[in-house]
Amino acid sequence: MSTPFSMEWKMITEGQEKRINTEDNIFEITFEGYKIFPIEEMIEIKRHPDADLIGSGKVVELTFKNQQTTCKYQLISLYSVN
Repeated sequence: MSTPFSMEWKMITEGQEKRINTEDNIFEITFEGYKIFPIEEMIEIKRHPDADLIGSGKVVELTFKNQQTTCKYQLISLYSVN
């Protein structure tokens, strides 16, 4: 049986991200299912699909395990506070 995955060009966090490194602005978020993001490329980051952009960032690590994707990303530019 094949495992479905989706290719994503923007990240929708739903407010579930956790800051794991304050010095380098590194965040971690876990998604249900397998999602592939471009690595080391700038992508848009939003809290909700219809919300304004939080900012731009780049994915630095993806881990696939137990039907989940764990993504570590660096927030490069912040467009607004909250």
